[in-house]
Amino acid sequence: MKIIVTHNAPDWDAISSVWLIKRYLPGWRDAIVEFVPAGTRRAKSQELGDMIDPIEIVGEDEVIHVDTGLGPLDHHQTADKTVCGATKTWDYIQMQITLAGEELKAEHVEAVSRIVAIILADDHFREVFWADPMADYHEFSLIGLLEGIKLSHPDQDNFYMDFGMQCLDGMVHTFESRIWSEKEIADKGISFRVKRGRALAFETVNDGVIKLAQKMGYILVVRKDPRKGYVRIKARPASGKDDDLDLTAAYEKLQEIDSKATWFLHVSKKMLLNGTPKNPKMVPTTLTLEQIIEVLKSIY
Repeated sequence: MKIIVTHNAPDWDAISSVWLIKRYLPGWRDAIVEFVPAGTRRAKSQELGDMIDPIEIVGEDEVIHVDTGLGPLDHHQTADKTVCGATKTWDYIQMQITLAGEELKAEHVEAVSRIVAIILADDHFREVFWADPMADYHEFSLIGLLEGIKLSHPDQDNFYMDFGMQCLDGMVHTFESRIWSEKEIADKGISFRVKRGRALAFETVNDGVIKLAQKMGYILVVRKDPRKGYVRIKARPASGKDDDLDLTAAYEKLQEIDSKATWFLHVSKKMLLNGTPKNPKMVPTTLTLEQIIEVLKSIY
């Protein structure tokens, strides 16, 4: 039997370390998770000082301790702020994957590595230095949510672990999408200027580029879906400066140029849609991305 041991009331370092082993260490997906008081061990078959491989043979079981027990995948025996249980576990797993002759996609490795970096910062209390650390939206995060789960479900270690692993399963896809969007912006983005700022346009199936481009400061973002022909135009929410774009004029002009297409202007006047999977009856435009860019440049 394969057993992963971590500490009671697991934090994100312990949860992510277990998640990494069960999801990525060859042969450990179905391992059982056990909990011990922090700093202690379930059992040991050799002196800790002699341990190199974190897998211990205890009777007929294979046992890995993570974030507890002072073994190879614990970090509490060092004051080094650049390591935590998750970083040690991820380094070990990547080495084992290589030794097994297997390979993960580079984007996937990057996604997991970014998650581990956030776990590291949280485990060393570095979130106090994040931008706007007093803002409520920091509480509305996985870090804040886990604390609330522990308050609402006291002394339920397996519940915390199952909850955390489901969150991390979703989070790795979120980061893969983010990395994909970054690449699309770098490789496919068509940059142009309007009077009030920078704008960006794409022909891509990836809708994530819109929000990321807005976060990067682009005041106007256009995406054309090469499969369906649908177009999404979004103006960045006003920041209080002279950057408040109203898409009404673009809506009226595009309706005039391509009246057969379906154009929908959101009540906010910040989103202009031409087709959406939510409404397959909408008719996509025949205009090219370049033609739409010229219309926007002529108005704004």
